[in-house]
Amino acid sequence: MAAAVALAVGLGAAPAQAADNPYERGPAPTVAALDASRGPYSVATDDVSSLVLGFGGGTIYYPTSTSEGTFGAVAISPGFTARWSSLSWLGPRIASHGFVVIGIETSTLYDQPDSRGDQLLAALDYLTRSSSVRNRIDPTRLAVAGHSMGGGGSLEAARTRPSLQAAVPLAPWNLTKSWSTLRVPTLIVGGESDSIAPVASHSIPFYTSIPSASEKAYLELDNASHFFPQTTNTFTARLAVAWLKRFVDNDTRYDQFICPGPSSGSISDYRNTCPLA
Repeated sequence: MAAAVALAVGLGAAPAQAADNPYERGPAPTVAALDASRGPYSVATDDVSSLVLGFGGGTIYYPTSTSEGTFGAVAISPGFTARWSSLSWLGPRIASHGFVVIGIETSTLYDQPDSRGDQLLAALDYLTRSSSVRNRIDPTRLAVAGHSMGGGGSLEAARTRPSLQAAVPLAPWNLTKSWSTLRVPTLIVGGESDSIAPVASHSIPFYTSIPSASEKAYLELDNASHFFPQTTNTFTARLAVAWLKRFVDNDTRYDQFICPGPSSGSISDYRNTCPLA
């Protein structure tokens, strides 16, 4: 059943829309705005039944505004044995910057990355074709993200569907180490002290194997464990939103947060393909 409960964001005026890019919306971005718990859009939610085909249901978060046209959409998968509730802070956080977000439950808690990738794509298809918010979504501006095996799944989805605009794997786990055919702009976020998907054998090889012709970035959080995405993390949110705004919305105002990228004692490594095309 729909649970269209508005989530307050505390910013009053409707965001402006740039004349030369219809998807460049909202006030000029700042670090403070990206680091805030909510962006400029009020957000509502809708529950998705576990009976839908292709994935295990979940929760949709969407901007309540209907005055600015359609929005890009992002499907996010949790990791092995985890439920969407483990990542649910990301739903309203990303949606409040002008995206429709679906946080999925997987068909089983034990689904592997290839299955999670298929389910992410099924969730995007559901969003754009039959969901209650399908008329709010631009089906040409879609992205995927996920944690652990869900992050590995987002790589699988991006390789399978090169028309996607962005992928954001968080502490990704996958037995496949080479992603030389991946063409989707990809931001990988890893934890320096991850003992489940160590960055030396997961995030970094994934990043280096993606062709340099593809836009990509790698953010490594100092001393972070495998489970850093399961609690609110400022740098993860800042870079993820900036990446989605830049590549799903083609909003070049967000280049400044990607190139040269964050500099902080909380960051142990940052790599990118700057300057962005």
